[in-house]
Amino acid sequence: MQLNLDDIALFTRIAELGSLSAAARERNVPVSQVTRSLARLEAAAKVRLLHRSTHGLSLTDEGDTFLNYGRQLLATSDELAGELTGKLSEPSGWVRISVSPVLAECVVAPSLCGLYQRYPQLHIDINADDRLADMARDGIDIAIRSGSISSDTLVARQIGTHGRTLYAAPSYLAAFGTPTHPDELQQHRLIASSASPTLNHWTMAQGQAQKELHIKGHTRTDNSALLLSLVLNGVGISRINDLFALPLVREGRLVPLLQNQFVSPRVPVYAVMLQERHRLPKIRACIDYWAQWLAQMTQEIGAGR
Repeated sequence: MQLNLDDIALFTRIAELGSLSAAARERNVPVSQVTRSLARLEAAAKVRLLHRSTHGLSLTDEGDTFLNYGRQLLATSDELAGELTGKLSEPSGWVRISVSPVLAECVVAPSLCGLYQRYPQLHIDINADDRLADMARDGIDIAIRSGSISSDTLVARQIGTHGRTLYAAPSYLAAFGTPTHPDELQQHRLIASSASPTLNHWTMAQGQAQKELHIKGHTRTDNSALLLSLVLNGVGISRINDLFALPLVREGRLVPLLQNQFVSPRVPVYAVMLQERHRLPKIRACIDYWAQWLAQMTQEIGAGR
């Protein structure tokens, strides 16, 4: 078969997006151009790859087989190109990442100047969303996630860890005072998570006899970005991811409270990639850089305790 790699790449995006028009919009080309590309591919393969009806698109059995092999061909081509250019020049091109809005604002954004300084030919496309992206459908190269990762189709590399500490804004402390012991927290306005109730169980570090505080909250929210905003605006005290808080502590906008008086289990942070893309030089470069950056942040957090 005389196959064109660009036609194969376009076919994979049609299959992932489930729409000819969506693939055309993504490439900023007419739908007719996408249709011609698909026709060339089906003519070369001598099989029908897609069922087209008023209800949408679906893969034929041959199309499903072709999609699997097509992805392998594209991954091999990308890997070969990356290895060849990587020996001649620095990592380059676009890398699309998926990350939560808070992590994007407090960790990714502050790190980008350093990344671009090290790799001037890289470009980062940030998809900031709390939902878990479909990496193949959404064209995501790297998803940055915390907690456990379980998937046969993804590769996960741990790039750091995070803990949680109590924080408040200076304006809140000026109005309500600074707690000096955990028992004083019941007199304060606490902000709880309604999305993750386990985050409202604060375990005190008291040797072998650990006491757990169950926080109901003066205010509650199901959104981590809003929770951070509530604390910054002086609404109350909450337990916040240290990675989010460190830049704000540096700026004097947050104050850590009762450090070392609560247990803070370390939670892993992962860079998650599709199996066929994790070895690309541009992706490896980003992940190596963020691993170093998070290690430096963790070191600073530890030094501040």
